[in-house]
Amino acid sequence: MLPSSFEYHRPTTIDEALDLLASLGDDAKVLAGGQSLIPMMKLRFAAPAHLVDINRIEGLDAIEETGEELHIGALVRHNQLAGSDLIRSKYPMIAAAAPQIADPLVRNLGTIGGSLTHCDPSGDLGAVTLAANARVVLKSKDGEREVPVTEFLADTFQSSIAPNELLTKIRITSPTGAYGGTYLKLERKIGDYATVAVATRLMMSNGSIGTAGIGLTSVGLTNIKATAAEDALVGQAPSQELFAEAGRLAAAASSPVSDVRGSEQYKRHMVEVYVRRGLTRSAEMAGAA
Repeated sequence: MLPSSFEYHRPTTIDEALDLLASLGDDAKVLAGGQSLIPMMKLRFAAPAHLVDINRIEGLDAIEETGEELHIGALVRHNQLAGSDLIRSKYPMIAAAAPQIADPLVRNLGTIGGSLTHCDPSGDLGAVTLAANARVVLKSKDGEREVPVTEFLADTFQSSIAPNELLTKIRITSPTGAYGGTYLKLERKIGDYATVAVATRLMMSNGSIGTAGIGLTSVGLTNIKATAAEDALVGQAPSQELFAEAGRLAAAASSPVSDVRGSEQYKRHMVEVYVRRGLTRSAEMAGAA
């Protein structure tokens, strides 16, 4: 099926893109990697009158540390994340997730900004950024605002971005001290959506867990931040009993449904198992196992 007719715009600066978004309003959609939007347009689930292609805008595809923060530009491709020396050396949870996203075509073209804005509960980077306590930077002609990912991922396929705003970068506080993180994904075959996936991150402080992050994929109407499990970990010494309890709390926070990928009970059990395994691996990487 072909998409409905639309007018194509190709700004070369952020200001030009913001002018277009301000004038076109709800009739416009931003085109980044196009790996979600174009299929939806072909199926007529989305029919924007205007497409604003931001791929020619310079400066939106950088991965860099500034001060004590990691900045990831909205146009950074999934394969760019997977191949980044900086990501591999300091951000193991992101490094583990990036190569597991979809298939090579999607990884070559898909962007982190597009993925987060799409708000697919099966999206891998939603869970990763929740576990990392990431923030997104949204620009408009009225200024700039920073929004926690917990608020940005508002609902199923619904972000909190306004029609006149452009997501420009993702900010993540750099880890300090001993730390570890990983992303475990259960899928029926390579390239399939996750049956269950779990992002975990630990930062140690004086022998105890100083910061914990847990994000869940494909087990609810949105990506889920397992806050009760995170809270149970902070201030405690790592142990298998503690990680097992965190797994139980994370499973209780999930709300999977039965489908061709497995029953609700099976998926909830796998959340518990993967959280325990992910935390164990994260502690090993931090030298705290």
